[in-house]
Amino acid sequence: MTSRCTRVTLGVLATVFMIVPIASAQPGQPPQVGYVWPAGGQRGQSFEITVGGQRLSDKTELIVTGRGVQAEIVEYWRPATGKEIATVRLLQDQAEKQLKAELPDGKTPPRKEANALMVKLALEQGMTIDRLNAVRKFHSEKNDPKIQLNPQLSEVVRFKVTLADDAPPGTRELRVKTANGLSNPLRFQVGRLAELSETEPNDQADKATAVPQLPVVLNGQIKMGDVDHFSFEARKGQRIVADVNARRLIPYLADAVPGWFQAVVALHDEDGREVAYGDDFRFDPDPVLVFQVPHDGKYVLEIRDSIYRGREDFVYRVALGQLPFVSGIYPLGGQLGQQTQVAVAGWNLPDKQRNRTLSFDNTGRYPFKLPVGDDLAQRVTFDVSDLPQSDEHENNDEVARAEALTLPVVVNGRLAKPGDHDVFRIHATAGQIIVAEVIARRVGSPLDSRLRLTDAEGRTLADNDDHVDRGAGLVTHHADSLLSFEVPAEGDYLLWLSDVEDRGGRDFGYRLRVSEPRPDFELRVTPSAVNARNGATVPITVYVLRRDGFVGDVTLNLKDAPKGFQINGWLPSGVDSARLTLTVPAKPPQQLNTLQLEGIATINGHEVRRIAIPADNMMQAFIYEHLVPSESWTIDVESTRIAAVPWKFDAAEPLKLALGQDTDLRAVPAAKWLADQAQLELSDPPAGVSLQKTETIDHSLAMTLQADAAAAKSGLKGNLIFNVYLERQPPKDGDPKAATQNRRTLIGALPAIPFEIVGDQPAATGAEQSVVQQVE
Repeated sequence: MTSRCTRVTLGVLATVFMIVPIASAQPGQPPQVGYVWPAGGQRGQSFEITVGGQRLSDKTELIVTGRGVQAEIVEYWRPATGKEIATVRLLQDQAEKQLKAELPDGKTPPRKEANALMVKLALEQGMTIDRLNAVRKFHSEKNDPKIQLNPQLSEVVRFKVTLADDAPPGTRELRVKTANGLSNPLRFQVGRLAELSETEPNDQADKATAVPQLPVVLNGQIKMGDVDHFSFEARKGQRIVADVNARRLIPYLADAVPGWFQAVVALHDEDGREVAYGDDFRFDPDPVLVFQVPHDGKYVLEIRDSIYRGREDFVYRVALGQLPFVSGIYPLGGQLGQQTQVAVAGWNLPDKQRNRTLSFDNTGRYPFKLPVGDDLAQRVTFDVSDLPQSDEHENNDEVARAEALTLPVVVNGRLAKPGDHDVFRIHATAGQIIVAEVIARRVGSPLDSRLRLTDAEGRTLADNDDHVDRGAGLVTHHADSLLSFEVPAEGDYLLWLSDVEDRGGRDFGYRLRVSEPRPDFELRVTPSAVNARNGATVPITVYVLRRDGFVGDVTLNLKDAPKGFQINGWLPSGVDSARLTLTVPAKPPQQLNTLQLEGIATINGHEVRRIAIPADNMMQAFIYEHLVPSESWTIDVESTRIAAVPWKFDAAEPLKLALGQDTDLRAVPAAKWLADQAQLELSDPPAGVSLQKTETIDHSLAMTLQADAAAAKSGLKGNLIFNVYLERQPPKDGDPKAATQNRRTLIGALPAIPFEIVGDQPAATGAEQSVVQQVE
């Protein structure tokens, strides 16, 4: 069943599934991965990688998107537990005491003999050499200044990876799979160049890892206080590029400031002089270093964190050599279905690649790629719009030379020099709404735009510097501007575009969309991997990115989904995000499923369909959250022998919750005994909405909901999700200290139920009005 935003006036019976008896809807905690090292390899080669994270196992599978990748597990390792560490400590003491008792008074037994006896005692108690080594590793690492112990990265799995000769180059997504489901994704790069991993110790230039030949991709990890060095030979006249991939491999770290590995690189000559340095590329934290070699000789590349932090997930890849690198293109986009001549800027570019002709059949943003190079990390994007295009003409930096625009239009322009600003003239009628949007930072331009709309006399009517676009999940400084303004009277108006720091130059390109509102929407669905047991219902979150004033309902549908998958819930008007539920088949599929969640809305009388982009809500530096896109929405359904039990709900959709009144809702399970034992609890309910009571009536669960008149908000729409618990008495094991309280186990969720709070909001009291006035 798919969710519908239309209101239902008659009772509807909806069949859903839930796992019983004691079984969670999700198959235990899924694995979590924090890094992969090396984070890529050369096609046609076999090599080992290490994946670090939590909740891994010796049955872990490696899953990489795209073709041409095979992997097999080599080794699984987990850290020593506190119990194992304590056991070894006790056995060590026991061994020393036993040996000391056999020696004359005052003699201390040799450490080697004591260790050997401790190992013997440990093996007799069932410990393995592997676990003893884990304890030794713990004691070694806790005193190592380069190692920062982190439980989130404590387990590792090594894989042997083989890349086919014809594996397409580029960035893939890597996940691991255990019996408990799929992990979050990591980035993994497949390239054409030879690969070289650092060899420790390489902290000093005289201990640098030797690079046998350029070009090459360097792989390494930065530990606490670490500095890595690589030495190579270069010839006079070469233009060496060192293109660092660090933040682009792991975009956000939740527990580090600024929220990623901030790499810096420096190049030194044979005498140790620093001849080049890079700590970023424009606004991109990953640096690019370009160096014109003055004479033949040996050079050393140094890479570290900007403030000498480090740990296992500070992973990098550096493409090093006389490599082609695109620093920018102009224009930054073109019109749908039309050919656009693009000038390409950069280093080591073949002459025939400095001018390209591009054409696309769908709107959107596309990574700009050269047919040469390794395609490891494109930093420039080409924007495609269906609106008419025009080119900005210079000397339009004064009112007298303002460039006249005919709406709608996308202007391709650039701020050609520092202090430059472009002025455009628009003729509008009274009541007309003008929307102006800059597309620059989101496609790779360093421009930090500012838009200002004035009347013909220069009076400012609207002004905008930064506009946050949640769809740009990898952007941390939302430097593109957007403004919307309703024109008060017919006449000419001026639109001014500038850089907030008065910068400019060849690379400061932009696309300026000027039009009346074009209502539209995008969708994001999280998480990008859903793990569930067969027949279970699990919560998901869908975000609506509303454009140009779109406020309408969005109907959700699983497009071409296999039988047994269903979505429940709605995205009503005015809501920017909502929790819904996904129910998976009772008979589990034989393989992973990739689903498409489709949103349907009516805009200006036309049906508009948009596919939700799968994403993960990643945290940056303890506080900020970003919707980071993923390649696919993947569902892993784990098989269990426990049957799924259908439930029926008798309710109108959306469920009307009257302010200050009780609302009844009934759920009927197919298994009669379940109604007597199941307990329901609202999951993350909206403010003021509560489950007052639940009682069993005729083998069904009758619920009473209430929307508190003081706390709930009239007109609020969304979805209610109920968690389902079963309670069991713990087994009697004869231990008087054993817990006697019943165990309450979460076994699943009921499908999301659309709701709307109705009724008049009570008038504020005099005291409440006084507080409101003081706040205002």
